[in-house]
Amino acid sequence: MIEKIIFNVVAIALFTVTFLKLIKKNDTSYIVVLGIEFIGIAINFIELLLSKPLALFIRIIMYLFSIILPLLLILMEKFKNVNFGELYCMALANIFEKAGNHEAAKSIVLKYLDKNKNSYRINKLLGAIYEKEGNYDASISAYRKAVDLNRKDMETYYKLAVVLNKDKQNEEAESIIQDIMRQNPGEEKCINLLCDIYFEQEKYKEAISVCMSALRYHPGSYDLYYNVAMAYTLINDFQHAKEFYEKAAEINSMAYNAKLNLGQIALMYGDLDEAEKYFRESMKKNELEVGSYYYLSQIALLKGDEDKAKNYMNVAVQLDSKVYDLMKKDPIFMPIREKVEPPQKAIEEKVEEIEKIEEAEEKINRQNEESINRLNIDEKRNKKNKSNKENDKKAKISKRERKVNKHLARTCILMESLSREDLLKTKEMQEKQAGYEEKQKEQ
Repeated sequence: MIEKIIFNVVAIALFTVTFLKLIKKNDTSYIVVLGIEFIGIAINFIELLLSKPLALFIRIIMYLFSIILPLLLILMEKFKNVNFGELYCMALANIFEKAGNHEAAKSIVLKYLDKNKNSYRINKLLGAIYEKEGNYDASISAYRKAVDLNRKDMETYYKLAVVLNKDKQNEEAESIIQDIMRQNPGEEKCINLLCDIYFEQEKYKEAISVCMSALRYHPGSYDLYYNVAMAYTLINDFQHAKEFYEKAAEINSMAYNAKLNLGQIALMYGDLDEAEKYFRESMKKNELEVGSYYYLSQIALLKGDEDKAKNYMNVAVQLDSKVYDLMKKDPIFMPIREKVEPPQKAIEEKVEEIEKIEEAEEKINRQNEESINRLNIDEKRNKKNKSNKENDKKAKISKRERKVNKHLARTCILMESLSREDLLKTKEMQEKQAGYEEKQKEQ
């Protein structure tokens, strides 16, 4: 009986406190807490009516709903500066976001901010929502508000810099990143973002300086060595570029991109055997096969093996039809131009096979469409939420790599043409010298 009296007094007191919070804060989210407390009190009332103890599991729920949860909420609000309405809003918005209802999530957040403009966490959440939908101006505004409300939150400060970079406001983004790095100079994600900014602005020496400083904190970082190598490549300092590509490849033996670039640099300097070795290693990555076969074809020609060059080029053309046009434009491939099969022939040979495969796949897809869709919705959503940052990073690195590869390809062609011109000039000078010597002998 004493237990029942204590329970009722405490439960009703907590219910009253929650109700007063609802009135004072004018926050309807507390209705949820009141509803939970009411369920616990109702279970206790049923137990009194039945005049016998309920099952242990039900009694645990009764105490949990009526006393434990409301008491935890009061303690958290008092000592941890946590607002239930804020937590409830965030939880509800995240549920809608994960369910794919982006507009409903945004509406909940905006509605809460109408009454509580100075909520740091909700402003931060709104910034993330606007960032996902690509509304960078609104995202920047929300992140700025969050940063103003909590100056200690470096994570949100960094996110502000990320969105500023996406919105091409690189000067301010750079200033923010440098401010963060003054407090934490070894912050790797800040270093990567600053490198992105410098690469976009073609400030390659600044990118080198940042990465070299960061190597003191991350001496075994493949990304830092690779970034330095790419920056040196873009300022045509190929000796230093080679040195850092090699260090990157030592750290990560699976660094096939670094090996492709090493192959191109070796080819520039006429070291055909070394270039061939690196290109063969880079072929292990599917995305690099086309470039590897293209350069291997070039090396085979320089070594005088036209059959091997033709075979390499045919493979490259089958992998990517655009290579055929590149091959036609490059004078070095003149001996094999007519021997390489146009891409259309390779395509026609596989059309029938591809059509059959597509028909079979379409039939399977029709039969299993509903079940596949259900499974894929959750899978895609989870992958998107878990790997957004990683994908952004990969996208930026790929952009840098494409820029470097194009620069190396153009430089290879330039040096190749310069080498031929030098050879012609040398030959002309030799012929003139030989003619002069003959005249001297005749006289």
